[in-house]
Amino acid sequence: MNTEPSTAVWSRTVGRGEDGVLLVGGCDVTALAAEYGTPLYVVDEVDMRGRAAEFRDEFGSAFAALGAECSVYYAGKAFLCSQVTRWMRDDGLSIDVASGGELALALRGGMPPARIAMHGNNKSDEEIAAALEAGVGRIILDSLAEIEVIAAIAAELGVVAPVAVRVTTGVHAGGHEYIATAHEDQKFGLSLATGAALEAMRRCHAAPSIDLTGIHTHIGSQILSVEAFQESAERMLGLRAQFARETGVEVPEVGLGGGYAIAHADGDEELGAAEAARGIAAAVAGAMAAVGGTWPSFTIEPGRAIAGPAGMTLYTVGVTKVVSLEGGGERRYVAIDGGMSDNMRPVAYGAEYTAALASRVSDAAPVLSRVVGKHCESGDIIVRNIQLPGDVDRGDILAVPATGAYGRVMSNNYNALLRPAVVAVRGGAAHELVRRDTIEDLLAWDVAP
Repeated sequence: MNTEPSTAVWSRTVGRGEDGVLLVGGCDVTALAAEYGTPLYVVDEVDMRGRAAEFRDEFGSAFAALGAECSVYYAGKAFLCSQVTRWMRDDGLSIDVASGGELALALRGGMPPARIAMHGNNKSDEEIAAALEAGVGRIILDSLAEIEVIAAIAAELGVVAPVAVRVTTGVHAGGHEYIATAHEDQKFGLSLATGAALEAMRRCHAAPSIDLTGIHTHIGSQILSVEAFQESAERMLGLRAQFARETGVEVPEVGLGGGYAIAHADGDEELGAAEAARGIAAAVAGAMAAVGGTWPSFTIEPGRAIAGPAGMTLYTVGVTKVVSLEGGGERRYVAIDGGMSDNMRPVAYGAEYTAALASRVSDAAPVLSRVVGKHCESGDIIVRNIQLPGDVDRGDILAVPATGAYGRVMSNNYNALLRPAVVAVRGGAAHELVRRDTIEDLLAWDVAP
């Protein structure tokens, strides 16, 4: 009986070899596991770069038809390393970062500083100075208090800080409340409704060491409908027009954020680049017709939609056991050699994933299973309910798709486990993007008595 998940959740080069072993980027996953160990994050380079190019081309052409420009900033928080930065640079994308560490990785990867946007709701003085010294294209202002800090650091360095004001539009979108970012009662941005965003624009405009380059918003994650983006764009362009009426200045750029949904499990929907580009461009055209004025340039920030579907995680099965369920029936627990230390999203957000037996095919009847990690937590669950072949056993390799975003970057050393490596595959060859932690690393961080 077929227990394979749908192809929608796998990266585009995934298939099965004649021996039944899962292939990705032309590489046998059992060979990858043998060489690099498990757990292992695997990035399908063709898929990831292809998705990046789709956002670049679809949004570029949709906005060009309106006589406007739209630049794509890869949201580095999804997954960032210097080699991925270089892919994005070479494929014509810019990048946004949210910390000094992400900034360092982007610079190490060769991204021109002018194509870097610096985010963060609580940037340190050191992070602001590093961004200004590097010459980033814009710093995304997140609070009124930050204006004086940025202005003072810029003046001390003898530079003018390019700043975009992050606006909380009040548009509610996305999945779990922890990834919805445009409602009033949360830590990001300046409220449109209370006038804080407009006041921030006024103060930036008046500060000699700040250049107000635009306004920016991000309304959430895992968004399926363009309607939320439409409402957000209308409010953002209305704010721009209001500021222009007051000051005579039309800020040159409007950032519309990201948050396009991907499929993590069977039956999930996604919001693809083409659909998003058409819908958002149409919304912008309507909003501009209503408010008038000259056209700004636009930016978007896909992260998960580029990195997420391009990645999978490989695990080795250890202990399996069958438990009885209340009311009758049984469930088989399949324990893997990773868990919440390499994928925090199920425990943090209740995120649903799927899995497949990757090291072989099986004719065994499927049984209700739960894929769990090896941590000292009963909530350490990677896939809550799934039909897996009944003969899955110790030593088998399981693959969990759609983990290219927020896997490695949210990984941790709980129970002193070692964070997995990340490898990129393409054309039958693999190479490391990020190496695996070692016991030596763990002991080096520890201060011995």
